[in-house]
Amino acid sequence: MVRRSTRREAHQRKPNLREAILAAAEELFSTNGFNAVSVRDIAQAAGANPGSVTYHFKTKDGLLLEIYRRHCGPMNQRRAELLGAARRVRDLQDRLEAIVRAYVLPAFSSGHDLAGGGARFTRLRAVMSAEGNEVVRKIIAQTFDDISHAFIDAIHESLPHIPRTEIVWRSHFLLGALYYSLVTPERVSRLARGEADGSDSANAIEQLVRSTVASLQAPALEERTVAPRQSATKRTHQKAPPERR
Repeated sequence: MVRRSTRREAHQRKPNLREAILAAAEELFSTNGFNAVSVRDIAQAAGANPGSVTYHFKTKDGLLLEIYRRHCGPMNQRRAELLGAARRVRDLQDRLEAIVRAYVLPAFSSGHDLAGGGARFTRLRAVMSAEGNEVVRKIIAQTFDDISHAFIDAIHESLPHIPRTEIVWRSHFLLGALYYSLVTPERVSRLARGEADGSDSANAIEQLVRSTVASLQAPALEERTVAPRQSATKRTHQKAPPERR
């Protein structure tokens, strides 16, 4: 008598099915966004049935969370290791550069650890951030907020005269530059008229680090606005020249 295989055994005989579902979901999310993609779309792209998706990941939310974990877990761990080393640098200028490099470097190198590379996942992150979905916002916060706070605090320790809120803004700009550098490197090559290669990761990292350090060290916005105001007040209170009679 031939025993019918159970659902669990059928899934166990397809060890690559889970990876196929993850790859299909990542590609679809990065192209169409989270809201527009259904579990059925993902299953069809993976060559599976919708039940396989729910079997492995329960829900579409769980699938997205797993995509973030598999990419960002190793990246955040590497960032934390490099940040720990950077904070031990004595010279403040060198320390600031090391902190920024600790943030940038893993975003480029971690993409080679998984199928699909860093560009596809970075594109997914950019699309997810722009979509404004509450589930996505929670996943992003759960994945990145702790490590982001650690970097902002470390930068603030190196630049205590810059308000932390300004460091938050400037770190936010770094994230945007990082997204764009990873997703559209060909634009650099085109605008440089062939004199620069946007896909040169080593050069991209150095350019990002140097420009970000300069941005972080710029005078605080309050300093730049208060100074002209003070000068205007000083001129107002200066004694007026006597009238001619």
